[in-house]
Amino acid sequence: MCRVLKVSPSGYYDWKHRAPSARRLANLVLTEAIRKAHNDSDHTYGMPRARAELRESGYSASRKRVARLMREACIRGVSRRRGFTVTTE
Repeated sequence: MCRVLKVSPSGYYDWKHRAPSARRLANLVLTEAIRKAHNDSDHTYGMPRARAELRESGYSASRKRVARLMREACIRGVSRRRGFTVTTE
């Protein structure tokens, strides 16, 4: 496998046993905070309101980062808006 991927065996095992990066750990913490805000809202909060909850809790994250983490964790908000417009009277 190392030969096909053109990676040294020592480099592969170093990568395999390496501790998670600071960014990955921060994303895990942020994902749990998003999950908590989403659960507290009865699974209705999407990215904007979840991000507002995070900001009130003291977390700092961009909207794209929150959206990506929600997408990766399969967390979706609920839209109560009508999906179509009535055009007849």
